[in-house]
Amino acid sequence: MGNAIEIYSLHVDCKVTSRYAHTVITSRVVNRANESKEALFEVELPKSAFITNFSMTIDGETYPGIIKEKKSAQDQYDAAVSRGQSAGLVKSTGRKLEQFRVSVSVAAAAKVNFELTYEELLKRKLGKYELLIKVKPKQLVKHFQIDTHIFEPQGISALETESTFITNELNNALTKVQNETKAHISFKPTIDQQRKTPGLDDTLLDGDFLIRYDVKRSETAGDIQIVNGYFVHYFAPSQMPAFPKNVVFVIDTSGSMGGKKIRQTKEAMKKILEDLNPEDYFSLVLFSGTVRLWTSSLLQATEENVERAKRHVETISAGGTTDINGALQKAIHSLDKDTTAELLPDQSISMIILLTDGQPTTGETSIDRIQRNIREANEGKYFLYCLGFGFDVSYTFLEKMALENGGVARRIYEDSDAALQLQGFYQEVAMPILKEIEMKYPDNAVLEVTQNNFKLLFDGSEIVVAGKLGNDVDDLPVEIKAKGVSKLLLFELTLKEEANIREKEQVFQHQKYIFGNFIERLWAYLTIQQLLEKSASADGEQRENLEAQVLNISLKFGFVTPLTSMVVTKPDAQEVANKPTEAGKSEQIRLSHAGHMTWELYAGSLSQ
Repeated sequence: MGNAIEIYSLHVDCKVTSRYAHTVITSRVVNRANESKEALFEVELPKSAFITNFSMTIDGETYPGIIKEKKSAQDQYDAAVSRGQSAGLVKSTGRKLEQFRVSVSVAAAAKVNFELTYEELLKRKLGKYELLIKVKPKQLVKHFQIDTHIFEPQGISALETESTFITNELNNALTKVQNETKAHISFKPTIDQQRKTPGLDDTLLDGDFLIRYDVKRSETAGDIQIVNGYFVHYFAPSQMPAFPKNVVFVIDTSGSMGGKKIRQTKEAMKKILEDLNPEDYFSLVLFSGTVRLWTSSLLQATEENVERAKRHVETISAGGTTDINGALQKAIHSLDKDTTAELLPDQSISMIILLTDGQPTTGETSIDRIQRNIREANEGKYFLYCLGFGFDVSYTFLEKMALENGGVARRIYEDSDAALQLQGFYQEVAMPILKEIEMKYPDNAVLEVTQNNFKLLFDGSEIVVAGKLGNDVDDLPVEIKAKGVSKLLLFELTLKEEANIREKEQVFQHQKYIFGNFIERLWAYLTIQQLLEKSASADGEQRENLEAQVLNISLKFGFVTPLTSMVVTKPDAQEVANKPTEAGKSEQIRLSHAGHMTWELYAGSLSQ
């Protein structure tokens, strides 16, 4: 039996221009039944993306989504709830995705077109940019197509695709065309190629489709690109030696970590210890209601010491309460003592990596006081990374504490691959190659520049700065200052370059690859993300000012962010799409730093 609501066309058109991705998903459906049916449009998009447009066209009439300040959309939101309708159009569906969902009643034989647009800046992680496309139409689609165009003026150095569902038969539907600066990846399977079982309507299209790539880089002060009065500056030096690290791993062993969590933590810790560089120093702090320091001083990561640590990790068991304050104080004190005694390498970078799955329940339990205690004890000396295991932990608490101490927070999901998530995070921070990085531009040449001072740069990542050019500027001189290490000796790095604005603008004359003023939109996207991060560790009036800036830019550029809502008007109702944050409840949408592009589409037939 076929579907009453048939998706007869499903197109994903993605243009990636200089890391900035613009995706349009168009679904065309028809009601094959002789009565009204409910058509469902569901798209999964990356948490790091902002929806910019949505519309439904029903029998020739278009119903657009309107982006408003969240407060002004609240009345419609409340009214929808009081009518018993699902008022939240967007929710989280896992660690990288959030789901946009709209359903509408379709008359017999009528057609509906759905169109959703979203944008994001792809983040370089472990040496690659990644687009993750989750494909799940749940039925055979006559015209199914994914079209991805990538344009990177620096040149494409690596390009690969990977999929969990492509068979040899489906592989024939995949084409890749690449030259120096452009790539086109197309996936266009016929109905027969999609079919899982001959004679049946089940589909093979169910899984992940990944595109990973990187760009060519010259040994200069990064790469500058300019369009219509805005610039973006990318900096990711290669083949730089890494600073030695001093790492204190602070591991929660309270009762709630029992079972699978503690097994996964032990598995990950053993692999992470093996990945330490021989010149690194490390220690372990294990805590529940009591705090236990493994050794009185940090140890060098020799083969012998790593094996000792792995044996100790194997003995860890879970039980007791949670003294987060005491554990972090102990880690800071341990680093202070060894630094004062000159037991650690001169030119090294010290960090604390906290893994916890719950709230503080013993010792100091006030979240505000713990944050203040750690900030005052640390005094900005050591980078603090906070990993929250599962959803019983207060992500807001961990995020603010990490940001106040130069680090970041990350949620670890309670899945079968939690150990790999922990290892993956460690790999991102394992190789600090530069510190105290300053990206300098002449005051008269640039305005409204995004963050341009960075404490650390890790191998495999990238610094991105964007801004507005001043009037009557012909050239943009840039200077990068940073500190690196070579053979354990610190050196000052200075890189200079001058970009000719007219020459740089010539690069983007290929209109096929450009979507409007994409660098201006990239600047807006980056500014919003950085202001949201700042507001996470701000209070009172400062937080209000930061949120007001986010709101203004979101409304000007038409982004659905945590400060705006999209009001979707349907023939019979209004609904509201909101974007809460990672700190929100698990059923809300959450925002994270994953640099991935993902969508997932379903069609359903719900009888009225």
